[in-house]
Amino acid sequence: MRGRCLCGAVVFEIEGALPDFYQCHCSQCRKLSGSASDTATFLNRDQFRWRAGEDLIGSYRTPSGYRSDFCRTCGSTVPHLMQNGGQYWVPAGLLEGSTTSRVVAHLCVASKADWDEIRDSGERYPGMPDMAVLNQRLQRAE
Repeated sequence: MRGRCLCGAVVFEIEGALPDFYQCHCSQCRKLSGSASDTATFLNRDQFRWRAGEDLIGSYRTPSGYRSDFCRTCGSTVPHLMQNGGQYWVPAGLLEGSTTSRVVAHLCVASKADWDEIRDSGERYPGMPDMAVLNQRLQRAE
């Protein structure tokens, strides 16, 4: 499976099974996405390959450590290597083609916007769950 930014300059490829997704409803993810939540997954490092545009990626970090990597040409949020060094954070909206992955977890629902209605059966966490717990939830046994 491939993914790319809005302008097509940043391109990446995923090998193997794509994990399920989470949606984070915190205020920072709402600002990042411009929507009710940010939908993403964690991909093992050996499954991820940059194909083009890695030199076009900019990065922004808040004092708390919240991170956003983006294409400097079009502004699209793009994947980044996570602090654990073994996985990439991958925004679902960049993926091309069909997938059987689904949203299985909703994070920070205690701080979601009043107008945000969660309508699927994904597990709901009031805040940020332990990363190992979330990672296990996303990784599907196929």
